[in-house]
Amino acid sequence: MSDPSAPVEISEVTEVTDEIVAAFGQLIPQLSKSNPPPDRAGIGFMVDSPASVVLIARDPEAEGRIVGSLTLALFRIPTAMRAWIEDVVVDEAVRGRGVGDALNRAALDRARDAGAKTVDLTSRPTREAANRLYKRIGFEQRETNVYRYTLS
Repeated sequence: MSDPSAPVEISEVTEVTDEIVAAFGQLIPQLSKSNPPPDRAGIGFMVDSPASVVLIARDPEAEGRIVGSLTLALFRIPTAMRAWIEDVVVDEAVRGRGVGDALNRAALDRARDAGAKTVDLTSRPTREAANRLYKRIGFEQRETNVYRYTLS
């Protein structure tokens, strides 16, 4: 799955190791201050689920250190195969080097291979660099209402 022209190596997580758990412990707080990183069991649930693909980015210039992750949700609904990108996070130390671009493009390839015709994602308006990246890749902002129901 790695693109030789990419600044990082992208791969799918197929096994939960101490390295993966530690990487999520480092990355997720950079994405969300209000949600703790998943524990080993939580990561295992994602990795083992047929509805999700967990991608990581490794920096070959830093001895293969994990510097980013993305989760691609794939699920069938009556009208189509759906694909949704969630929780894209790139380590602050390497932002601006194409890591997010490489992760997203790998996810788009996986979604295409799974038969999805579109891929959705959401991004907070305050994540200006991420929003510029999504537009540069070719994502288009949709005119839609997004609703949330909070379960207690």
